[in-house]
Amino acid sequence: MPDNRPQPPSRPWSSPSGSSPGDPAPLLLCGARLTDGRTVDVRLGGGRIEAVGTAGSLAPDATRACVPRLDLAGYLLLPAPAEPHAHADTALSADEPGPVSDDPQDVQRRATEAALLQLGHGATALRAHVRVGDMAGLGALKAVLRAGRSLRGLAELTTVAMPRVLTGVAGADGLAVLRDAVKMGASVVGGCPDLDPDPAGYVEAVLEVASEHGCPVDLHTDAADPARLARFAAMAGGLRPGVTLGPCGALSALPAELAARTADRLAAAGVTVVCLPQGCCGAAENRGAAPVRLLRSAGVRVAAGSGALRDVSNPVGRGDPLEAAYLLASCQGLSPEDAYASVSTAARAAMGLPEVRVEAGFPADLLAVRGDGLPAALSLAYSRVVVHRGRVVARTSAVREYCDSAASGTGPGLPRQGRGPA
Repeated sequence: MPDNRPQPPSRPWSSPSGSSPGDPAPLLLCGARLTDGRTVDVRLGGGRIEAVGTAGSLAPDATRACVPRLDLAGYLLLPAPAEPHAHADTALSADEPGPVSDDPQDVQRRATEAALLQLGHGATALRAHVRVGDMAGLGALKAVLRAGRSLRGLAELTTVAMPRVLTGVAGADGLAVLRDAVKMGASVVGGCPDLDPDPAGYVEAVLEVASEHGCPVDLHTDAADPARLARFAAMAGGLRPGVTLGPCGALSALPAELAARTADRLAAAGVTVVCLPQGCCGAAENRGAAPVRLLRSAGVRVAAGSGALRDVSNPVGRGDPLEAAYLLASCQGLSPEDAYASVSTAARAAMGLPEVRVEAGFPADLLAVRGDGLPAALSLAYSRVVVHRGRVVARTSAVREYCDSAASGTGPGLPRQGRGPA
């Protein structure tokens, strides 16, 4: 049986001119539609957007006669989404018999495959939360860091070190491992304070290590205890805007007045909440999503992630940021524009990445999706073209075909769906 899983390329997929990932060649995107309805050409060069003009206005001159062109007629061009809440070390493990393998080769394979799946969906940057300490030590982190290096030029994969316990006698080892993890290459410190016997002490320890190394902080919490959540936010507020909390799904089960007060405290602390519209990533019974409209109305910065990707927490997780945006629009009442911003602009900001707009001077991290507008793109996001640092790094083409009706009396030809190139 053929293996249809995404595989890391033996060498990075070259752009049309064959340039290396470190020196992206110029590229002209032709006939793309923007969310404001304009149809434009976009010229990319040096990993950035060089120019945006009306369709046909950026025809190559004598100095750019050989610039490759990519026809995007029928596609909507967007800033690429980012994934602020992935679990690379456990991804794609739902079908494994027994405990999830922590063998470094298995972890690296799963992490690489998961990142490629999410890149195909459009996420050109991913933040992976990786367990450190306990029996596994730093093995899983080493494996995920190796996966990130193997993906260089295709996607940016950064890591969050997540120790289990940081307080008391048992926590001394966890604290040492956390410091070692940062020295090894973890760029964010975090974890799940709810699992520590002293949650507030856990947060204090994380903040201490973050202060020592100048790292952002990313903490997991269900937010079932609103007083504890407010205390976490107040403690971490001094590091703003480099602190994220998530997925905070239990906030949606609180009485409205209590949830509103908690949202006000989160806003005052200046932290970002990363919600998971597809379901929380902890225990299987915790499927609620944070009340995004309530948080946004209180002034909380909210980004959205995909969470578990086919592991024990969510064996059918897709890791698709457009699905997260779709759920925010269809289930939480956000406009399509705000929903997509949650997985793109807000997600990148939560990860400390530069803003992307389809305007000259901005990074050329883009996603082209088949569709006439954002609602259609979120509803039927089949065909996609992903650009990272000015280079096409992934394509997904989908064609829907229908059998002729019994009454037509015609031959077996199957009409294709859609307009323009697949």
